[in-house]
Amino acid sequence: MEAVPPSSFIDFPEDVQLCILSFLRPSELAAFAATSKRFGTMCRDDQRLWLSMCDRRWGSQTHITKWGNGKISYKHLYRFLDEYDNLIGFWRRCGDATASSPPLVFFEWGPFYITGSRILPSKNRGYGVIKKPFLWMSVTSNGEPLNYLDFKGKFPLTQGDLMDSEELGLLENELIQVSVSFTDKCHLVVEENSMLGGLNRFSSLENVKGEVSENTFGSPPDRLVHEIYQYFANRTSPGGNGGSRRQRRREKEKQGRMKRLEQEHFVKIVNSSPKPSRPLQGLWKGICEDSSLEFYLVTYDDIGGIACRKVGESSRPLTYHAPVFWTLSGSFIESPLSPEENHIYNCRLHLRPTVEADQSSDDYFRSSDDKAVSRMLYINSSYDLVIPDLAANSINSREVEGRIWQYENGTFGFGFLRDSYIIDLEHIEKNGRLLDTSNL
Repeated sequence: MEAVPPSSFIDFPEDVQLCILSFLRPSELAAFAATSKRFGTMCRDDQRLWLSMCDRRWGSQTHITKWGNGKISYKHLYRFLDEYDNLIGFWRRCGDATASSPPLVFFEWGPFYITGSRILPSKNRGYGVIKKPFLWMSVTSNGEPLNYLDFKGKFPLTQGDLMDSEELGLLENELIQVSVSFTDKCHLVVEENSMLGGLNRFSSLENVKGEVSENTFGSPPDRLVHEIYQYFANRTSPGGNGGSRRQRRREKEKQGRMKRLEQEHFVKIVNSSPKPSRPLQGLWKGICEDSSLEFYLVTYDDIGGIACRKVGESSRPLTYHAPVFWTLSGSFIESPLSPEENHIYNCRLHLRPTVEADQSSDDYFRSSDDKAVSRMLYINSSYDLVIPDLAANSINSREVEGRIWQYENGTFGFGFLRDSYIIDLEHIEKNGRLLDTSNL
């Protein structure tokens, strides 16, 4: 029987070739494109290929065909989303200590945009968090970035808004066009565009200070800066008073001129989720002594040490964001624990939120019976490192010695021997989604 020669890639049907090529990254695709003129044209110009590449990489997270109103080149969209992809996850605001915005920010995919939300504890003093959207990032049909700062966090973005903004160049509901720029992969700057229509490649988030600019009625370039505050057209029926409403808004703008925006800087929280080799790593949330909810960041160093800090401003006083605990050894002691260690754990109560607002404060301290400990870790207070004077006031080792108890459900609690309670830390997100959230 005559042997059948093996098939080469060129013999496959074109749709099969496109499917195989969609698994490649652009650098790999460029190398393959150099093999022939036909493949070079396919890799460079075939929209089916670039649509498949976009869909394979981000299709489970966003609607690829809705970006740019479905009119953008998918090759251009791939490059655009590749840059946006680094935004996804948690960032921490740094800089101005007088700014009132919460420090924790979360970026996630939307149907045809990426949204940035400020994350803050809910007001019911439970484990819930509030997600307050303040930045919308998308792209127009001609490939220009379209980024809006919504500092009141109340505007629901729709595709119609993107279309109207392209046609009319106006903004409504106090949206402001901004630019988001990466100084490196882990440092983000958000700032106001210098001109309407003169968008940078990305725009950065800014904090509204509510101050009136001294140059409000200055030179023409200054006036152009303020024009970014113009509104979307009011979408009314033909013959309506939309034009007069827009005129009134513009007049109000001129009289109020203008809320001043300042740059906002953000640092990415790279390892925000636990891993099998680093089970405590990531962002967590826990109830503190005053019953308020705090966010904590647990990090591992290169030699196995572990540190935990409250997520706060680097410019705030040292005692505000000082580490909660530290250890030079990440080695756990597996269950069953010794009778002494069982006693240390069982004699402490867990800090918990109240079930009802009218209950007494004692209800924050509930029994630990519902927590099954899987293993334990020795820790120390870090105050003896960052505030030596506090450590010098005590000769009792129990003042700085503590424990981490990891539970069977993957969460954990920590406490110091000087205290009678345990702070339980719960997950803040899972599989890229925030837990226990409510939109503001």
